Amino acid sequence: MRQIPVDTSAATVMVAQPPEPKIRDRRTGEVATDAETGATLITVNVMFALNGEVEILNVTVPETGISGDLVMGTPVAITGLIARPWENEFNGQKRHGIAFRAVAVTSLTAGASKPKAA
Repeated sequence: MRQIPVDTSAATVMVAQPPEPKIRDRRTGEVATDAETGATLITVNVMFALNGEVEILNVTVPETGISGDLVMGTPVAITGLIARPWENEFNGQKRHGIAFRAVAVTSLTAGASKPKAA
């Protein structure tokens, strides 16, 4: 399937929803894993702002690619973001969309020092 690299260098990206395990099967609760590495997959919803437009992207990342405290509003860097168009048919209904996958989502405030208690 075609993979389209996404340039994030000029975008402002912030966490919209904290990371959660990606569920492979909602009926059983089975968590998705990477086919090549076996790493648990995590989804992070991010606000992606570029050229006055804002989108909420649901980005899938291996658990090892999550770093820093990713709470709502945290500015982040996304490494290796790609878009994959998808299409399927279920009960005669065609559906399509774009899935986003990244190598890493890293907090840009992870190295910032926290205020010291008085």
